[in-house]
Amino acid sequence: VMVMGHRQTDADSFGAAIGIYRAAKVLGKRAYVVLNEVTTSVRPMKACFEDNPVYEQDMFLSSEQAIEMIDRNTVLVVVDTNRPSYTECPELLSRTPTIVVLDHHRQTNEQIENAVLSYIEPYASSACEMVAEILQYFDEGLKIKAVEADCLYGGIIIDTNNFTSKTGVRTFEAAAFLRRAGADTSEVKKLLQTDMEHTVARYKILQTASIYRADIAIAAPTEPQDRIVAAQAADELLNIAGVTASMVIYPMGDGDVFISARSIGELNVQLVMEALGGGGSRSSAAVQLHDVSVAQAVQMARKAIDENLEN
Repeated sequence: VMVMGHRQTDADSFGAAIGIYRAAKVLGKRAYVVLNEVTTSVRPMKACFEDNPVYEQDMFLSSEQAIEMIDRNTVLVVVDTNRPSYTECPELLSRTPTIVVLDHHRQTNEQIENAVLSYIEPYASSACEMVAEILQYFDEGLKIKAVEADCLYGGIIIDTNNFTSKTGVRTFEAAAFLRRAGADTSEVKKLLQTDMEHTVARYKILQTASIYRADIAIAAPTEPQDRIVAAQAADELLNIAGVTASMVIYPMGDGDVFISARSIGELNVQLVMEALGGGGSRSSAAVQLHDVSVAQAVQMARKAIDENLEN
């Protein structure tokens, strides 16, 4: 069994992958997580499994290693995305005969076509919530290790912004299950801490923010940013009184511009980002724009916001 999330893996994608890894192990299967670039937000989580005698040394595979290992008996489980181009290794999708998709993002025109099981629940807060639900009823002999519960709990924390966004009854039930399984809120907080450099970078982004249409904060730094830091800045803008939606628009360093959007109000940022070619969920979405400047991207975002609210 191979588990694959999306590129630029975040806490939700990583935690969900770990949960599926545990499900495969309880069935006595060899299991691997396909992971290439390790982002700053996931590095502390991944470190919990490295040099840990409980876990195999080859638990994590690069795309190249995964391609070499797959055969007709491989099951590929895709978590936290249902778009082929967003996956860690799109080539695996065409090489693996049996594919399962578990995701909480709304489907778009681009989707994984040849899945034998596609479980997509847009009302779920996170992929970790979905996986935690599955694990509860998966096998009576399944015992989640504390570090695995921490990763799943951390994924829910990040995608719900500390249980304040997209949080339903099932979210708390999943969290309660993980707490009973050994998730430690103090340890999770440590896993999700950011270093001083990224904290300073986040506040520099906030300094560029301005208010649009009375309740939408748009920050547009002119220098390339770490994607995770920018997403955290978008979350933090929602802490400003009166702000119900936020966007951080920044250059990628390769000629592209990225927009990270968040909402706790009327504006559906998923529809706004889809209008620009991206996607996500109602309260959290993003898009990568090509061959535009930051100033042009700001104008495009404002126009998409206007059209969404007017329609």
